[in-house]
Amino acid sequence: MKVAPVLAALNNRSNVVQTLVHTGQHYDVNMSDVFFQQLGLPAPDLNLAVGSGTHAVQTAEIMMRLEPIVLERKPDLVLVYGDVNSTVATSLLCAKVGVRVGHVEAGLRSFDRTMPEELNRLVTDQLADLLFTPSEDGDENLRREGIPAEKIFRVGNVMIDSLIRLLPLAQTWSPQTNGLESLPERYALVTLHRPSNVDDLAMLKGILESLLELNRDLAVVFPAHPRTRKRIADFRLNAGQLRLLDPLPYVEFLGLQSRATVVITDSGGIQEETTYLGVPCLTLRENTERPITVSLGTNVLVGRDPDKLRTELSRVLSGNAKKGTVPPLWDGHAGERIADVVVSRI
Repeated sequence: MKVAPVLAALNNRSNVVQTLVHTGQHYDVNMSDVFFQQLGLPAPDLNLAVGSGTHAVQTAEIMMRLEPIVLERKPDLVLVYGDVNSTVATSLLCAKVGVRVGHVEAGLRSFDRTMPEELNRLVTDQLADLLFTPSEDGDENLRREGIPAEKIFRVGNVMIDSLIRLLPLAQTWSPQTNGLESLPERYALVTLHRPSNVDDLAMLKGILESLLELNRDLAVVFPAHPRTRKRIADFRLNAGQLRLLDPLPYVEFLGLQSRATVVITDSGGIQEETTYLGVPCLTLRENTERPITVSLGTNVLVGRDPDKLRTELSRVLSGNAKKGTVPPLWDGHAGERIADVVVSRI
């Protein structure tokens, strides 16, 4: 979702040649191949096929497999996205071999270093030469960390570029095609994958109990990440009448999200998407690297507190859900603004 708008914008510039590298960190068909198809991305020029592994193994494998490619092709700039292991591994490799790096979605901070993603963000932003931020808080974080102002470019949110482009298609999608024949008009949409929520027996049990309670008043649709489904089985927990689904491709999930009464999640990107869509979002985390979704958007942090989750759900069901506004520059043109900067700097 982040690469597609930038790749398309740069394709329209006559003096730019691009190489698309897929590290293979996300390798499941529903979580990778289908995304390429739906987003209109070309097949990657190169696939490193790294696959699964510990953080150290993935990071090392990406660096080793990418190094000969970078040395052979000698790019003027390598763009990295988000906060995954691929992001920090590529940034570190490029810094060591003297190739400039641009970081798309720079400056986001949760201020929680127990999150692997936070470490990836911190290291990547210190190494990057061009830092593309989605919102004002990103600029402020980078300046506080000593990043020179001339490296920082507030461009808006590339995730929203993809959302705006594909929302009309998503709204024509029929839930019946994914086994949701009896989906009611009002429902809660749930995603869970963070270790703090799904690897902790007491926490996961408490969340499921809250969802089962909610399901009595509002149908719960739960596309379950493989990690989450495994934990439910390992812990022998009762998912009852919750509508557990396999992970959904982007367009289908966006269709569900746009129609939901409320979204309950621990995902970062979904906090942004719900803010744009105006859908209430309850985030099962103590912090967020996307605070603008709380200060301006529809997002509420409920942390690990089941009582707070129940309170916020009651507000939604009674029609008193938090209202929000769309942050500045979340207008569908972030990719074009990034392309403008890249062309002027290479």
